[in-house]
Amino acid sequence: MSSDESHNAAASERRDAVREKAQQVQARQSRARLIRRTTLGAAVIAVVAVIAVVVTWTVSSSASKPLMSPENVVDDGFMVTGVTGVGITSEGSEANGSVQGGQTPTPTAAPAEPSPTPTPTDTPAVDIRVYVDYLSTGSRDFQVANVKQLTEWVNEDAAMLTYYPVAMLTAKSNGTKYSLRAAAASACVAQHAPDYFFAFNQALLTQQPEVDSDGYTDSELAALAIATGLDGAKVVRSCIEEQSYTSWAKLATERALQELPDTDGMALTGTPMVLVNGTQYVGKLDDPKEFAQFVLTVASDAYYKASPTPTPTPTP
Repeated sequence: MSSDESHNAAASERRDAVREKAQQVQARQSRARLIRRTTLGAAVIAVVAVIAVVVTWTVSSSASKPLMSPENVVDDGFMVTGVTGVGITSEGSEANGSVQGGQTPTPTAAPAEPSPTPTPTDTPAVDIRVYVDYLSTGSRDFQVANVKQLTEWVNEDAAMLTYYPVAMLTAKSNGTKYSLRAAAASACVAQHAPDYFFAFNQALLTQQPEVDSDGYTDSELAALAIATGLDGAKVVRSCIEEQSYTSWAKLATERALQELPDTDGMALTGTPMVLVNGTQYVGKLDDPKEFAQFVLTVASDAYYKASPTPTPTPTP
């Protein structure tokens, strides 16, 4: 064999060897790609399965969790049976601070004529219902102006006072939903320390945060409730911080916006909304004398409607 033929044969063998090695490398790379694809597919399937399990568990848990509602609520309202934890002086201010605006509430308005005129204490107790949003400045003004006479009427059994916490200003607290959380916190106090509901209601309104601010945190709301001196501080704190009644407060607000109980179709349009024996008060919120006169008039109407028609007495 010539040298040229030997050289060509060696070159052909090298090419064949290189080709075979390339085929082997390509085969290994194909197997590696197949393994990676299979592993990645299995991982994706596993992740999807985990997400499906989590979503199913969350939905089933939410569906199985009952809606918590306060046990002593009546038509979404809390009746004040007594005033505890709020000190009112004879000048109409709280023991821990003056009533804002310098108002001096009076329990009843003086009769316009010397003839006997029924007062709330002379008639069956008037039914006073107050729909209150704890971020509403009007709700604060009404409470501050009338706290003294409301306290006296309740303590004298002259009035049945019921508060209906609603959350119409939930969107006015930078996303913290303060209005809703405050309404839920009031429900916690009404449930676990009902004697101190009026005091906490008073604190929420007199120490009201500014509209469009974050408002109080849940821990701060709990501290504000405990500061009233209520019993069962631990359970009240837990109820407030866990937002146990936020769903109830939201639904109660929606119901009030649709129709108020015992009002022949009347609906909540703003806060505060004050009803006296079913008649809406439309006077000045910060004028206790005007409100007292309104209550006096409604009570008088109820008194005369409930009394039998007097028999005329012959005049000499």
